[in-house]
Amino acid sequence: MKDITSREDIEFLMKSFYSDALIDPIIGEFFTKIAKLDLNSHLPQITDFWELQLFRKGGYKKNVLQIHKNLSDKKRFEEIHFKTWLLLFNKAVDNNFKGEKANLIKTRALSIATVMHFKVT
Repeated sequence: MKDITSREDIEFLMKSFYSDALIDPIIGEFFTKIAKLDLNSHLPQITDFWELQLFRKGGYKKNVLQIHKNLSDKKRFEEIHFKTWLLLFNKAVDNNFKGEKANLIKTRALSIATVMHFKVT
């Protein structure tokens, strides 16, 4: 298995993650019913976000915390939602990549989930 080395790898990872997350019985509705996520327009944005996290490049400028606060106003996030998101995210990484950047993206995901859990709920 190779490490995450490019934007294309991040996009592949996001597609893998969302293929599970969108149908997950615990968090799926946040994407499909609450956010009404259009995956085709979301993928470039979320890829920008993770490219910034991993490679310190990319054009992501949105306020992730505020976006999730707005979603939580529609349906309250609970601890199980963050745990499920992290479990699915790590599964997508582990099933597809191995190495320094793969470990880094999982560490960043844990940090993000932890901060969001405390600031959004």
